[in-house]
Amino acid sequence: MNITAAEMAPSLGIRQLAASAIQRLERLPVALPQLVFRLALANVFFRSGLTKLASWDTTILLFQDEYNVPLLPPELAAHLATSVELAAPVALVVGLGTRVAAAAMLGMTLVIQIFVYPSSYPDHLLWAGPLLFLLFRGAGAWSVDSFLRKRFFGRA
Repeated sequence: MNITAAEMAPSLGIRQLAASAIQRLERLPVALPQLVFRLALANVFFRSGLTKLASWDTTILLFQDEYNVPLLPPELAAHLATSVELAAPVALVVGLGTRVAAAAMLGMTLVIQIFVYPSSYPDHLLWAGPLLFLLFRGAGAWSVDSFLRKRFFGRA
């Protein structure tokens, strides 16, 4: 079967369109998804921390009766979880100590996955993916971390 140039033209147009779209997407700064990851995860964790604060007695009961965090007394586990959920998101939003904040949130996610809600792995994977990216790549160019790195080390 012989295919003429005229018959190939539509597929060439589609390939060129796809190639052009990919090139445009690759020109976008990686700082954009890094910022989106930071804001999205900050929202999830901060709201959870606020919920714990809103009813501290209920939070303590949950840590005593439902959350089976090993090795820690329920009161200490509640304080640690709430502290991470309130402090780490603030760090993520401004991009200050992002890798440390992401590591703390990832550790908390792993504890929740392993000991508290093992069947909720779809949610935990949705958190872990961006947290791993932030841990490995940092906050990105639009962050206090980037500013400080440029200021004190002369590079981004």
